[in-house]
Amino acid sequence: MTTATQLRSLLPGRIDYAQLRHSWRADLLSGLTVGIVALPLALGFGVSSGAGAEAGLVTAIIAGVVAAVFGGSNVQVSGPTGAMVVVLAPIVKEYGTGALGAVCVLAGILVVLAGALRLGRAVGLIPWPVIEGFTLGIAATIFLQQVPQAVGTSSAGLSSNAAVAAAQAIGRAHLPTVLWALAVVAATAAIMLLAPKVIPAVPGSIVAIVVVSLLAVLLHLPVVELGALPAGLPAPRLPAFDLATVSHLTLPAVTVAALAAIESLLSARVAASISDTGPYNSDRELVGQGLASIVAGFFGGMPATGAIARTAVNVRSGARTRVAAIVHAVVLLIIVLVASRIVASIPLAALGGVLMVTAVRMVSLRTVRSVIGSSRADAVVFCITAVITVSVDLIYAVGAGIVIAGVVALRQLARSADAHREGLPGSAVAGDERIALFRIDGALFFGAAERVLDEISAISDVDVVILRLSQIRYLDATGAQFLTELVQRLERRGVTVLVKGIQAQHLGLAERVGVIGALRHHRHLFDELLPAVEHARSHVARAIAAP
Repeated sequence: MTTATQLRSLLPGRIDYAQLRHSWRADLLSGLTVGIVALPLALGFGVSSGAGAEAGLVTAIIAGVVAAVFGGSNVQVSGPTGAMVVVLAPIVKEYGTGALGAVCVLAGILVVLAGALRLGRAVGLIPWPVIEGFTLGIAATIFLQQVPQAVGTSSAGLSSNAAVAAAQAIGRAHLPTVLWALAVVAATAAIMLLAPKVIPAVPGSIVAIVVVSLLAVLLHLPVVELGALPAGLPAPRLPAFDLATVSHLTLPAVTVAALAAIESLLSARVAASISDTGPYNSDRELVGQGLASIVAGFFGGMPATGAIARTAVNVRSGARTRVAAIVHAVVLLIIVLVASRIVASIPLAALGGVLMVTAVRMVSLRTVRSVIGSSRADAVVFCITAVITVSVDLIYAVGAGIVIAGVVALRQLARSADAHREGLPGSAVAGDERIALFRIDGALFFGAAERVLDEISAISDVDVVILRLSQIRYLDATGAQFLTELVQRLERRGVTVLVKGIQAQHLGLAERVGVIGALRHHRHLFDELLPAVEHARSHVARAIAAP
């Protein structure tokens, strides 16, 4: 693929809207549905991050359009997400909302570079137990982040750790405020669960927000409201950039970029698995999400990612092209322009209830049981990833999960390597007891080579050792070096070593490391077993005949 072709594959084209002539009605309806679903989530995630409800809406609108046009999926819906809130909340608490624009731009640049460098398929290297543990940890953190709103306590002065902050908020709660806030949360959750059975055409979250907000206004409930929102989008402005700012925000930006890439690609992959709207381009998806975060940063928004829940709603509503995601952003913009005063009356506890229910729905008990029941090692990886996600950090959790999964995989791979002593083929002849035939199976690499080869070198009372290497599935430099040492060790003891069946893909490495050179004679390398056995018997016959 030429450079020009690679570049074109990362840019929008007419093919993105090839189905629009037939799908425009479905795309419009899907965009309307997703826009309604996204409203409370955008508001709630903005509040939970500490950036404010306006930042959540701006991100859903601005980033939603940019990611839809430039991203690599036909049905992906982007905007603020719970996973990103988990990362942003500590950043905003430490550096303030003024740093958010710089974090957006820096993280966006990193994500665009990842796409340009063709790193999109790297998400496929993340093991399934890590992904599910990551999801469970995110869900638990989102739930805990809503506790201050659920008990009517201000989040000011609370810990940046969601679990600790939740405990602090409960300790600060006082009557009767906590009772009213809990009542709003409980009512919101109940309506979200029951509304789909009564009004299946309207998202339960919207029904809950409308009903609870009306009750709070009519009954003059003593609960904290969302507050005034601007009746339009803010003017773009250049985020504050200086050497000190960049140096302080580099690590947070890397964390945000890594999460944005991982979550967006996972969401796009899920969308591709549940729809027939065509495959997604993972590298272009990174470019689109990076550009979305950059532009959102200029408008006072948050870093954007693909939103799995909203994307799934989009697909199930019949979306076929990017127009649906664009319409979703337009719907939100209309709400901002027309109904900002109405939206300002939403109780914060109601948004907290919506996000609590959303967090619970993120976790599939069936999936959790499947992971835990698959194997002990996978269950350990799953649990550790979830615990670190809640207690430390999302990126540390993913990194730790991948490392632990890798160690477990290497351990299992090492166990597959073994050396078996076999009987010689054909009828036995005198002296066969002085010939040892070993078949080496599995992967001969740094994790298994020493153990396997120590078993062979311990052999005694033989004159010839035949090594059958045709069953070695993988050989690395360490394994080849140990083979060389094995041959040298046996030859020093006067034992002749014959090598049979070394695979063509391993032969070059064996020659370079010295396995072939360590043999007593170049004719001691065989392609077939019978000639090797005949040669070994001739060696033994000469040794017996010698005075």
